[in-house]
Amino acid sequence: MNKAYTEKYVELENVDMSFTTKKGTFNALDNINLKIKEGEFIAIIGHSGCGKSTVLNLIAGLLKPTEGLLLCAGREIAGPGPERAVVFQNHSLLPWLTCHENVYLAVERVFGGGSSNESKAQLNARTHSALDLVGLSHAADKRPNEISGGMKQRVGIARALAMEPKVLLLDEPFGALDALTRANLQDELMKIMAKSGCTAVMVTHDVDEAVLLADRVVMMTNGPSADIGEILKVELPRPRDRLALSENADYNHLRSEVLRFLYERHARKTA
Repeated sequence: MNKAYTEKYVELENVDMSFTTKKGTFNALDNINLKIKEGEFIAIIGHSGCGKSTVLNLIAGLLKPTEGLLLCAGREIAGPGPERAVVFQNHSLLPWLTCHENVYLAVERVFGGGSSNESKAQLNARTHSALDLVGLSHAADKRPNEISGGMKQRVGIARALAMEPKVLLLDEPFGALDALTRANLQDELMKIMAKSGCTAVMVTHDVDEAVLLADRVVMMTNGPSADIGEILKVELPRPRDRLALSENADYNHLRSEVLRFLYERHARKTA
């Protein structure tokens, strides 16, 4: 890849997003500008209705902006593509298929035809490798109703990573899980991202999650016409240990900065 794109691997330029509703036009996003480096982990945080998921869906190519331009590796994002994989809050696994079969479907779609045209053995190897990456080799033959909620989300992450995406997009993937499972999966995700090295953009409501996982925290103002209020650089060394960070002054300062932004912007909007 051209080195010129490593510092702005994903780029949003003057992006506006409006929706037509029964009550008229709703302007969700106003003039969003963001450059994401290759291999960077970005967390997008803000109050409900601030357009976090809209930004993610624009990068995924599931929405087209009303105004502005979105680029990935120097190419315009004109729709969904295998170089950008999405993990939703709902794992979206097919209940009649095993964990292996759910991941295999994605692998076959990306590598089973066209110029790749890999053999079934190669496709199976990719599937096994993805499940192993998320620690679920032992559950390959189980169906979704036979595994826990946390394991289902790991299968969803495995399915996304099996496509070997350049950008992993995560829309509150742990939001529906209990606190302990969520913490365990956050730790797993940090290990997975260190191994894969892909760029990641995560939408979250959780301040601790944002600061723990991200290289930068993008803080959105309240909607409508939301924009990027502040971007906080998280210069905490990796690998990160949540227990050690709980007493780390830098971590607690960063956490306080995000809370301050969210509280002050919300208070200003509702005053």
